[in-house]
Amino acid sequence: MGLLRKSLVGVTVAGLAIDAYVHLKLASGYDTVKATVSQGELFRIEAGLAIVAAVLLLVRPARLTAAVAALVAGGGVFALLLYYFVNVGQIGPLPDMYEPVWYADKVFTLVAQGVATVTALALVFLGWPREEPAGRSTSDTAQNSVHGTSASH
Repeated sequence: MGLLRKSLVGVTVAGLAIDAYVHLKLASGYDTVKATVSQGELFRIEAGLAIVAAVLLLVRPARLTAAVAALVAGGGVFALLLYYFVNVGQIGPLPDMYEPVWYADKVFTLVAQGVATVTALALVFLGWPREEPAGRSTSDTAQNSVHGTSASH
C-alpha cells in the first residue's frame, strides 16, 4: 500500500476514533432523551459502528471497507446536521433529537466525521492495485514482456 493510501487510511481511522470517543463520552448525558430507544443508546451504537469500521479498514484495507467507513462517518454527518437544522420530532422508536445549538464536542465530531467521510470516499475512488501472484515479481513480468516470452515458460 502506497504512502497516499496509508495516509488516507490513517486519517479516516483517526476521524472514526474521534467520532467513537465523543459519542461514548456524551452518551450518558443523552440517556434521558428517550422514546423506545434513548439518544444515549443511539450514540453508543454510532460509537460501536465507528470502531468496527475503523478496525475493518485497518485490518482489511479495501474499497468495501473504505465504503463502510464512508457510510458510517457520512451517516453521522447527515444525522448531526439534520437534527441541528430540522425539528424532525419523534420517529417511531427514535426520540426527538432536535438540538439547534453548537458546542465544542459537537463541532469536533462533525469535523472528524466530515474529514473521515472525504478520506474514505477518496479511498473508494482510488481503490487498491491488484497484488501480483506469489512467486512472480513485477521485474520478472516486465523482463519477460520485453523479450516476448511469458512467465509460464
